[in-house]
Amino acid sequence: MLTLSFMRHAFVASTFIAVISGIIGVFVVARNLSFLTHTLSEIGFAGGAFAVFAGWSALNGMILFTMLSSVIVGQMSIKESRREAVISAVSALFIGMGILFLSLSSQSASSATSILFGSVVGISLNEVWQLVYLSILVLIVLLLMYRRLKFDSFDVIGARVSGINGTVISVIFLLLLALSVSVAAQIVGSLLIFILLTLPAASAKYFTHGVAKMIVLAILFALLGTWLGLFLGYLTDWPVSFFIAVIEVIIYVTAITYGKFVEAN
Repeated sequence: MLTLSFMRHAFVASTFIAVISGIIGVFVVARNLSFLTHTLSEIGFAGGAFAVFAGWSALNGMILFTMLSSVIVGQMSIKESRREAVISAVSALFIGMGILFLSLSSQSASSATSILFGSVVGISLNEVWQLVYLSILVLIVLLLMYRRLKFDSFDVIGARVSGINGTVISVIFLLLLALSVSVAAQIVGSLLIFILLTLPAASAKYFTHGVAKMIVLAILFALLGTWLGLFLGYLTDWPVSFFIAVIEVIIYVTAITYGKFVEAN
């Protein structure tokens, strides 16, 4: 399997994606931003479709659209009273834009499939390096702001009392989330990206309450899903994103069951 260059590329890319998704996902769950991850996935679809129309790589289009819109959408949907309406409006707009760009493009329907569900075969060496550089950038920024981000995510009142600027932290985190959505979509596609950015972290919190331990577990769950998904996809020729989704859901259901067992005892 690893004698094939595209599978080696896919495993390297998926490893970095899993690490980023595991770390970012813990803070996504803590900050109750799962809804925004879903919205950004649809914005990413529109960005990828625009990239196909413009002759760019899908990743560049996704980065452009998600980075420009993440802060605006995030701030618009902070209030729960209007969150549902904002999500519906933004999702409808960008899905429509994505469909329009694809219809105007000269590319085949396979381009739409790759954007929506990811494409292991289509990952080139240059794209792998681009993913690696972007992942390292996200990791460096997370490392620099880790303590303040953890404080602001898990103890908002304490963070405010300590003088931490929550607005700045939120803006930076939203930009990192947008970048992570664009990066991870290369494996699971824009349609299922919220799975890697929410389920591993949501599963981890049933096994431990320490932030560092949650991050480690979330990374391990994300790695298990992506690596096993790639392996099963290679064996069966079925979509890798399907296997990743099933594996992460199984892990999540197992985590819930474990949590109920612990509570009962």
